[in-house]
Amino acid sequence: MNKTELVQSLASATEQPQAAASRSLEALIRIVTDELAKGGEVVIPGFGSFKRAERAERSGRNPQTGEALTIAASTSVKFVPGAALKGAVNSKAAGG
Repeated sequence: MNKTELVQSLASATEQPQAAASRSLEALIRIVTDELAKGGEVVIPGFGSFKRAERAERSGRNPQTGEALTIAASTSVKFVPGAALKGAVNSKAAGG
């Protein structure tokens, strides 16, 4: 499912025009992004949580030359699914 399809599904599920659903989705993305950028965490019970994940500096190799190099420390985002989401996905995968 891409963003356009998600907006269409959201509009249908909430009985809103697609423009309103698109604005809602954009607002949600902006709010989650801003909170993570501030160092916070976003928890949606039953769905999951978005957390910052700090990666330490580490050594690696250039895959083309084999030369050793240092990969800088960075921050990424980690999504941890909630129990309800895991259960729904696992029951569909098991044929239920």
